[in-house]
Amino acid sequence: MLRFIVIVIYLVLYLILSIPVLFAEWILGKIDPGLRDRSSKALVGWGFRCITRLAGTELTVRGQENIPLDTAVLYVGNHRSYFDIVLTLSLFPNITGYVAKKEMLKWPLLNLWMKNIHCLFLDRDNIKEGLKTILKGVEEVKNGVSLCIFPEGTRNKVNDTFLPFHEGSFKIAERGGVPVIPMVIVNSAGGFEDHIPRVTKATVVIEFLPPVYIDRLEKDDRKNLGSYVRELISRRYFELKEEFFSDGTSTPS
Repeated sequence: MLRFIVIVIYLVLYLILSIPVLFAEWILGKIDPGLRDRSSKALVGWGFRCITRLAGTELTVRGQENIPLDTAVLYVGNHRSYFDIVLTLSLFPNITGYVAKKEMLKWPLLNLWMKNIHCLFLDRDNIKEGLKTILKGVEEVKNGVSLCIFPEGTRNKVNDTFLPFHEGSFKIAERGGVPVIPMVIVNSAGGFEDHIPRVTKATVVIEFLPPVYIDRLEKDDRKNLGSYVRELISRRYFELKEEFFSDGTSTPS
């Protein structure tokens, strides 16, 4: 419970103390938007790495060499934990925003930092507004900004299972002409969700699979892209789980 309290206090202090930094970032954005993007990503990434250390999370990362550096991409991952964003942002080599639920806009200061790193806010209950968000995502990737989306649509609450991947999540890559990077996340719930409200030490494995170029897929796979990518992620998930957690614990076997 102590780790949880420390993380909450850290997050609150970070947001409050960052108010003048946010103002400076706003000014920087008027002068050099690209530099603002890079500095905001660095600052948020630093804050997330601090939370990772406070949580006692040991992170094993594989496959970063699979991420193209000459194009924006759409990262697609399974989603089990609030920590998924905290753990992944610093792993992206390029400017990357997340497609988040619109409810995140209610969090003061945090929502400003999210906007600074190009996060988009999806209204899951309004088809028209949801389409606008997807079109905004297409515009972002065409402008060289990568995005990360969790196509299950919500945080999956059952370990070792995968909700259906919504096909609409892939429209950003399809219409934007960028590759999909499947992202496999194993045991991210081991630090928090598996024993709420306690935060405990855990090992998390994240692996980036080779890029999926939609225009090179067979017709049936393009038509059912969500199922295709879900199968890639789920297959590798269980291989990694067997490799790292064959004894069923949240630490390496």
